[in-house]
Amino acid sequence: MAKSRIGISGWRYAPWRGKFYPASLVQRDELHYASRQVPTIEINGSFYSLQRPESYAQWHEQTPRGFVFAVKGPRFITHVLRLREIERPMANFFASGVLNLGPKLGPMLWQFPPNFRYDRKQFGDFLALLPRTTKRAVQLAAKHDNHLKHPAESFPETSHRLRHAVEIRHDSFVDPDFIALLRQHGVALVVADTAGKWPLLEDVTAGFMYLRLHGDKKLYASGYSDEALDDWARRIRAWMRGSQPRGARRASSDPPPARKSRDVYCYFDNDMKVKAPFDAIRLRARLDGCS
Repeated sequence: MAKSRIGISGWRYAPWRGKFYPASLVQRDELHYASRQVPTIEINGSFYSLQRPESYAQWHEQTPRGFVFAVKGPRFITHVLRLREIERPMANFFASGVLNLGPKLGPMLWQFPPNFRYDRKQFGDFLALLPRTTKRAVQLAAKHDNHLKHPAESFPETSHRLRHAVEIRHDSFVDPDFIALLRQHGVALVVADTAGKWPLLEDVTAGFMYLRLHGDKKLYASGYSDEALDDWARRIRAWMRGSQPRGARRASSDPPPARKSRDVYCYFDNDMKVKAPFDAIRLRARLDGCS
């Protein structure tokens, strides 16, 4: 049965204190609190720098059974190196402790900058490098180099699949060939609502869907109206049934591989005005009984 997991992007924001978080809550308990309000959270710190193994261990322990983290891949790979000579940096990332989230490790998010154009060979090589199981990720992690100061000393013995999603921000990706490439590799295209600033595509390219809602009127700031949340709930229900929602915005006219159901991960990133956690809770309430 398909599941919908509706959550937030990050959890440590000063403006949330006293509004979403109780005024008396100490900062070290914020993840514990947030993970009881939503069933999934994106880890953003991994985008800016490699995290330590003990951080992942703490996050695992602070969250309840069944909780899922999405983890954002390093900008060093996507923004600095721009996918050039990335095997060692990719190994460093997987050796940094992320795999010790164990069964709480959900999809990996790879976000690309607005000036990054679609190149089929370059992007295809990147997608081929992404490990599809934790076992393969451990093998890749063994290739880490000395740039990783604090490698994980152990990894989970059991293996499970890894899911990957890519978020694009350049119009050159609005291309049926890009959609076909993602489907070939089973990688999800992020449905990114960015107040019209960057492409919003809803092509189904994998066995799951990944949504990032950054604000539909003002990027990172505006909240979602009841009507907007009703429409996102309608779309999510369609994806969960294995179909495509009416009015889907697509780059390709080719249908995706048929499936009876699809999991949906959805993260609100409109955090500036403390909208994200409350919008996540409101959307999740509309989907009660669907997961």
